[in-house]
Amino acid sequence: MKWLTRSFRLINKMRWPLLVLLLLAGWGFYPRTAQKEDYRKEQVVMNLMYQVLNSSHFAPQKINNDFSQRVFDRYMEELDIGHRFFTQADVEALSRYRDRLDQQYKSTSFNFYQAARKRFEKRHAQVQRYYRAILKEPFDFSREEYYDTDEDAKAPAADTNALRDRWRRYLKYRTLVRLEEYLEARENKADTVEKSSRKELEAKAREKVLETHDQWFENLGEMSQIDWVTGYLNAFATEYDPHTRYFPPRQQEDFEINMTGQLEGIGAQLQEKGDYIKITKIITGSACWRQGDLEVGDKILRVAQGDAPEEPVDLVGMSVRDAVQYIRGPKGTKVILTVRKVDGSKTTIPIVRDVVELESTFAKSAVVGEGPHKIGYIRLPKFYVSFYSDHNRDVSDDVKAELEKLKEAGVKGVILDLRNNGGGALNEVVEIVGHFIDEGPVVQVKPSGQKPKILKDEESGKIYDGPLAVMTNRFSASASEIFAAAIQDYNRGLIVGSPSTFGKGTVQNVLEMDRAVGNAYKDLKPLGALKLTIQKFYRINGGTTQKRGVVPDIILPDTYGDMPMGESNRETALPYDEIQALDYQQWSSAPPITRLKRKSNKRVQKSEKFTALSQYAEWGKTRRERTEVSLAMAAYRAQQEKERETAKQYKGMRKSDTTLTITANAADLEDINATEESQKKAEQWHKNISDDVYLHETYAVLRDWAAMD
Repeated sequence: MKWLTRSFRLINKMRWPLLVLLLLAGWGFYPRTAQKEDYRKEQVVMNLMYQVLNSSHFAPQKINNDFSQRVFDRYMEELDIGHRFFTQADVEALSRYRDRLDQQYKSTSFNFYQAARKRFEKRHAQVQRYYRAILKEPFDFSREEYYDTDEDAKAPAADTNALRDRWRRYLKYRTLVRLEEYLEARENKADTVEKSSRKELEAKAREKVLETHDQWFENLGEMSQIDWVTGYLNAFATEYDPHTRYFPPRQQEDFEINMTGQLEGIGAQLQEKGDYIKITKIITGSACWRQGDLEVGDKILRVAQGDAPEEPVDLVGMSVRDAVQYIRGPKGTKVILTVRKVDGSKTTIPIVRDVVELESTFAKSAVVGEGPHKIGYIRLPKFYVSFYSDHNRDVSDDVKAELEKLKEAGVKGVILDLRNNGGGALNEVVEIVGHFIDEGPVVQVKPSGQKPKILKDEESGKIYDGPLAVMTNRFSASASEIFAAAIQDYNRGLIVGSPSTFGKGTVQNVLEMDRAVGNAYKDLKPLGALKLTIQKFYRINGGTTQKRGVVPDIILPDTYGDMPMGESNRETALPYDEIQALDYQQWSSAPPITRLKRKSNKRVQKSEKFTALSQYAEWGKTRRERTEVSLAMAAYRAQQEKERETAKQYKGMRKSDTTLTITANAADLEDINATEESQKKAEQWHKNISDDVYLHETYAVLRDWAAMD
């Protein structure tokens, strides 16, 4: 093992380039302890993970008792989400391992994992008997009792009687939710339930809840050993930072699924979060992106198919892999999602499946306003360097071309829209910043223990030197934040948007374990992969975008309010810190931020739309804090109706009551008019941005700036 340790010390000195070479060459190593034969694969994976993370991660951890305790607590929470299996006695019995996991990690021991798994399987069988017995009898929905939907707030059940009662309330709640939907459908004269009695609907609701849980428990029983061990390994990996993860051989099918491209669907990325399937990303150019109703943070509760849907399929408790088979489908077919919005309200969203429009991922521009008030608008969904058809598309070249078109149109300012832009190619960011500055540093990239590498715009001259506004929101991340930070540090333009961007200022790379062990352990392959954080981004002013993101110069209300979102909400996120600032020359024609901010604030305070957005955020906060739900039918239905009526009041709050004049660039007219389809796409895009309340305000800010020059 000494030679392996020496290898990783060399990696730590030479950093990632050498690690890549080692992966290509391959090497072998051996587990430190001898355990049962059926844990050899898991030992190899843990040993490699331990060596790599403690030599090549940006922030190697001290493997001590504190580390052990944090890993123990995390694994217990992840193994028993909502404390539906373990009792207090189980937790106390397993707590003898709480200070031992540091040594077990070093020695690749799975003693704690085996003990926890054994107890879990015992409770699993016991709870299976509970839910089947409970769901045999009708529930009394006239009785006043409550269920707490905040799974994180629950402590382990005091004993098995308390555990059974927890399951009774949980199953009663799930049945109540389903029954209320049936009753609402009956009142709306839906064919499937119109003539059913309440007693029949209650029995039907229990039957559906039973089917869901039978499937859930069956799935748990069919999980392979590596699937179970993955959760345990990631309790260690996540302690380094939230982006460091071990992926088993079927890694991204279980962790995150991108329903785009040739696999036609709605165009969203999904992730399991406790019992729920959660939207983690909306794919630019996809069906749900074009429609605009589905949002990041929404939880999918049920799925139905077609215009006259049959009984919806319950996704609560279902794995991502199983859920996707109901959400995906051929182009042109309809899927109907019942989702729980981030504010806690429930709504139904029909989406016609389609393939992702690749053109929608590219930079494109339009002219906003008329006459002397024309402002250029560029939508940039991501920083791409991609090959499509027979030619290469680089985002820096595309943005340059759009800027030239807008200059030809005589615009008085330019808006660059980076909302929901999750990042992309770093070198492209540097080049695009160079379109707006003469020359100079753009970002610092720092590996642990080494001097930062400075990425610069080294070409003198700029493409555009007029007023510039950059639109951001909470989902502008990574490379988007680097761009916004550079523009802000140079005082080259205004950042306008949500209170902060996402705050991801780290860089990850992936180690393929099969290549890492070379020709060794052929009988154990495939081993999976390890994603780990290797670098951190720093602004040219010395601060990092990590955790804090970029705070706009002009902050506009959004629907999330003070809802914890972004990197700062992740428990093990690497901290904000600072390094030495660089020498750089700020722009001589800096925006008059104080005056522009004062004018913007006055407009926002008078705006009914922005007032509604702020009120919606407050309502959502109140709704999320009210976690106790009445299990009495009358009270529950009254609350649901109240929430539906309140939600209706906020419909259309992101759309302005007036529309902006949007016109295409003269250089684009030939392509737009080439086909009827291209005309319709251009018209739809112009319509979508013409009533965007955030674009309205950003346009007004640039008009103010242009008038001050």
